[in-house]
Amino acid sequence: MRPLSCIGLALLSLASAVHAAGLDVTTTGAVGDGKTDCTAAFQKALDAAAAGGGGIVNVAAGHYRIEGHLKIPGGVTLQGTFRTPPTDLPPGQDIPGGSVLMALAGRGSREGEPFIRLAGSTATLAGVMITYPEWKQTDVPPVPYPPTVVSEGTVNTAILDCCFLNSYEAIRYQSAHRFLIRNVTGYPTCRGLYVDACGDIGRVENVHFWPFGVVYRPDDPFCKWVNINGVAFEFARTDWQYVINTFCFGYGVGYKFSKSSSGTCNGNFLGIGADCCRRAVLVEDSQAPGLLITNGEFVGRWSSDDSVCLEIAEAATRGKVSLNNCSFWGPIDRCVWLRSPAMQFTAIGTQFLEWDISKRGAPAIQLDAGKAIIQGNTFGPGASHILVGPKVRSAIVTGNQASGGLCVDNHAGGRTQIVANEQGALDTSEQARSHYRLDIGAPDDQAFLHKCHGPETCRYDDVPDETMRWSSDKSEFHLPVTRGKSYTVCLDLHLPQAAVDPSNGLYLGEKRIAELPAKAFTGTITAKVPASDKDRVTLVLKIKPWSPKDADPSAQDDRKLGAALRSLTMKADGATGTPISANTGEPD
Repeated sequence: MRPLSCIGLALLSLASAVHAAGLDVTTTGAVGDGKTDCTAAFQKALDAAAAGGGGIVNVAAGHYRIEGHLKIPGGVTLQGTFRTPPTDLPPGQDIPGGSVLMALAGRGSREGEPFIRLAGSTATLAGVMITYPEWKQTDVPPVPYPPTVVSEGTVNTAILDCCFLNSYEAIRYQSAHRFLIRNVTGYPTCRGLYVDACGDIGRVENVHFWPFGVVYRPDDPFCKWVNINGVAFEFARTDWQYVINTFCFGYGVGYKFSKSSSGTCNGNFLGIGADCCRRAVLVEDSQAPGLLITNGEFVGRWSSDDSVCLEIAEAATRGKVSLNNCSFWGPIDRCVWLRSPAMQFTAIGTQFLEWDISKRGAPAIQLDAGKAIIQGNTFGPGASHILVGPKVRSAIVTGNQASGGLCVDNHAGGRTQIVANEQGALDTSEQARSHYRLDIGAPDDQAFLHKCHGPETCRYDDVPDETMRWSSDKSEFHLPVTRGKSYTVCLDLHLPQAAVDPSNGLYLGEKRIAELPAKAFTGTITAKVPASDKDRVTLVLKIKPWSPKDADPSAQDDRKLGAALRSLTMKADGATGTPISANTGEPD
């Protein structure tokens, strides 16, 4: 038998210590002063634990400089002091106490050996904060680093109670089955978590990616970069993925479902949230069993006008996305955009509170293709609730409620079934449609208006305190009519001098049916609307746009406005009596 080397004897001695009571990295020479390179001391302790058949390697409180890479062998846990990941990290201040690992290797390259590798089955990282001391918020684009933690070809590895403060890419799991990621925080720059080629069942619980340690502003160059390019959670091939109580803020994509050479994802996503994301959920593809999203909360990117909270990409080839009891609000253009002809989308019991942030007439749900079931949902104020495109193969819209009545813009003909949804004040009565008045800016006016600004109170001279809305340069009125009857429309408005232009007018298609005065004007314009073979007509008010800020440099209002709109009356030829309120359905 060959004699043991001195190193072998030392490892056996350390292994015995680990087996007996665990080992602290300071025992192998680590110094938590933030200056001494502790790579060798950490790895020595980890290898000693593995030599003893596995165990816990403790990291006492301190700041440990790691200039190389660490491998946690199978059966070994590298454990710091945290039992809940820290989040109280004021920007620009010192990192608080606890077990802090300072990563320095790999600057400038996204690929390469990770900072920590979970190198064997049941390897665990727990209770530490990892920070990159060379990171600066002023570096835009951000300087890449390899992933902070990687696990490949393993089973039952775990990351628990850790903070990835400013990783470029925090966690990457590849062919690492039945993993557990729980109680993790941080603000990874480019990507928070990537999962691929992982068999059932991976679990992600209580993970919170938010601008910890960062001064967040939507227009800050670093924050804007992350808010356009960053991905918080990305799932490629993973079977029966479970994601519970997770949240992200300030990313280009909150939850991305992509396709790798190994395939795509199916799974259960419960209590997930994404705030201030340009795409809260982006589905590039999925497995046939689909993605089940329950109790999700989704908000668009602050200060943006192009955020779509759930986009199902045109190239997606199969599967289903199911929303149950979710909610959408904030600066959103569209809540849901189904583009794929091969995908199925279902929304049940979901709240679509806000959308069409730029007032261009965007719908809450846009269906370009595929199949959809939209059932038992509620919609907030908005002119268009559901747009069904001509390529949609089947859409079933039933039992939904919307203030002012559900508005479905259907271009798929009989392939769309619309049943038992809340109706507007004018939907049930031909008499009401014959003579009605719309108070603009009052509750429930949004079903009739597109591309107008929000309701407010009149503030111009010689006009009573009444509700109104400012038009845009091309505001639309979608007006119920009785087929075969011509109408007279009366529009009460105020036209400022800054908006006066010869092309101003009320249009039906390309034809101007009413001109506007060639000077500032407060009063009513009247026009004849010819008979239509449809149940609604669309009139467009075209006004030269102007901005209060242009008229008065001290003004804070930089919106592009047209005219101030107060009311609109529609009266069919031959109609008599008192008009019905389009807002309430009651006599005006």
